Amino acid sequence: MPPRSDGASRKALLFIFIVVFLDLLGAGLLLPILPYYVLPYRSDATTVSLMYLSFSAAQFVASPFMGILSDRHGRRPVLLLSILGTSIGYFLFAAAGSLQMMFFARILDGITGGNISTAQAYIADVSKPEDRAKNFGLIGAAFGLGFIIGPALGGLLSTISIHTPPLVAGAISLATAVFGYFALPESLDAEHRRAAPVRARDLNPIGPVFEAFARAPLRLLLLSLFVMNFAMSGLQANFSVFTLARFSFTPRQNAWIFAFIGLCAAITQGYLVRRLSAVVSEKRLAAIGLALMTAGFFTIAISSAPWMLYLAVVFIAGVGLCSPSQMALLSHRVSAREQGWLLGTAQSVMSATRVLGPVWAGWTFDFFGQASPYWTGTGWLLLALSLHYFATRSRQDAA
Repeated sequence: MPPRSDGASRKALLFIFIVVFLDLLGAGLLLPILPYYVLPYRSDATTVSLMYLSFSAAQFVASPFMGILSDRHGRRPVLLLSILGTSIGYFLFAAAGSLQMMFFARILDGITGGNISTAQAYIADVSKPEDRAKNFGLIGAAFGLGFIIGPALGGLLSTISIHTPPLVAGAISLATAVFGYFALPESLDAEHRRAAPVRARDLNPIGPVFEAFARAPLRLLLLSLFVMNFAMSGLQANFSVFTLARFSFTPRQNAWIFAFIGLCAAITQGYLVRRLSAVVSEKRLAAIGLALMTAGFFTIAISSAPWMLYLAVVFIAGVGLCSPSQMALLSHRVSAREQGWLLGTAQSVMSATRVLGPVWAGWTFDFFGQASPYWTGTGWLLLALSLHYFATRSRQDAA
């Protein structure tokens, strides 16, 4: 499908940036208060972890189907539906009077949470092929900003009431859906949509994943993406545990370093990747990002002073070069009719890593020592770099 005019594309990209930012802002609002919601019912850390993981597990199941829906019926209705579902999930969470209702609310949000993969498909629709990596970087920048502002705002709102953060998150999502209904144009013309009707078997989340991995042009890139996100998900879940065990960090010190992580991600994906993609190929940008991330994990593993963690975070911000470049490389390998399917499947693969990665990091931390998740993470990232190299040796990815 031919991309829209530059003016239309810029407006659409701005709206998508706002959508993803507000979505991550809402999710970030829950981070500081989730343990306190669970506390009246269960005091164990496992329940809190399962509450976090329930969203990712539901997203793993639903993302490919939401992508297929957007290929068949257009990006706009699916994007608006997913934002509305997120809003309902937050309101239910705020009103929950039981642990079961909290899990239901998080699972509902995960099931309808196809907005990231659909937003990526929207970006692919309105971007020129050579601009996809830098435009995908906008999603990472929105992630970073939401990650900076969300937890801080959630902590502030919780001083009013423990129920205020999810209520505000629900209101933000509802306002975004209403705004999108009036302001967001459709990006996928009828003639470029998936011709086959949506079938019951499309509800099977494993089928699209197997189909994607069965395609030789996609297989190694998807494996590299999986391994990279597996390592990163382990870091995200384990980092606060590591800083407490090794450096006795307080919650405030952890908040500062997480804010620094968000700042680095926003700068990398919102600015650097847009500048570098004009002069460096997507293949090389992804490789550079993976190499930097490997250095970051290694630095955490050998860290003997807190300043080394900040240095490591600068290196790990290489994910901002790697992730959008790999998504762009993947999107080039399918037609316009399959963008939603592929990017939904990729989102499902990444959701699986957000379930499996934390389990690996916790297990290695408990049984092999504090630095084990980061030593093994270094190894996983070297594997991801190798897979990326073999996936992009062909001429179509050379530059």
